[in-house]
Amino acid sequence: MPVGSNLSFRALLRGVSELLLTGAAVLALLVFYLLVWTNVQTEAAQQDLFEEFRTEKAQRAGRAPQADVGDGLAVLYAPRLGADWRWVVLEGVDMDTIDDGPGHFPGTALPGEIGNFAVAGHRATHGEPFAELDRVVEGDEIYVETTDGWFTYEVTWSRIVAPTAVEVLEPVAGHPGKEPTEHTLTLVTCNPRWGSTERLVVGAQLVETRAPGAGPPEGLDLAAGEES
Repeated sequence: MPVGSNLSFRALLRGVSELLLTGAAVLALLVFYLLVWTNVQTEAAQQDLFEEFRTEKAQRAGRAPQADVGDGLAVLYAPRLGADWRWVVLEGVDMDTIDDGPGHFPGTALPGEIGNFAVAGHRATHGEPFAELDRVVEGDEIYVETTDGWFTYEVTWSRIVAPTAVEVLEPVAGHPGKEPTEHTLTLVTCNPRWGSTERLVVGAQLVETRAPGAGPPEGLDLAAGEES
């Protein structure tokens, strides 16, 4: 091989190697951002939202929950997913909103109301609030704290549906046009965990309501200092 050709080949090889190294570095940064940094950002946002919720509850105790898009609406607890599993639910389900925590579908019922209180959340990245939602089983209790009190929902069903199955958001989940007579909760997330080809949906029914002054439900063991 002529000397000039040999030098050109080496230069090409060096250029390809540099591109591959750059690509690997960019990929590593992307993975770090998705798996680590988004969780850090969401955790910080949730801490701020929880403090704001506590302040709001102290000022509005006994009043129905109200929130603008992006504001904290309620706090969700699911002991099955861990003693420290606690998420502030925001109003809205646009990506900017649910990147900070689970979001309430506008137009669905508010916590404790007749109808379907529907909530969506990430299963991967951005704090992964619903990462292990598939562990929830019938009979599990899910607690919702609002400025208006405490609501205990009991899980009654779970299923995997297509992303187009928006009927799970109806006032009676899965039954478009049916008039609701019960107070229900529906949690929606992607399935499988690292994909979005399906939706995992969990449904629950209200079994207990407690006024703000009554404190948290007996089945909920809050960390010291969290009760209000």
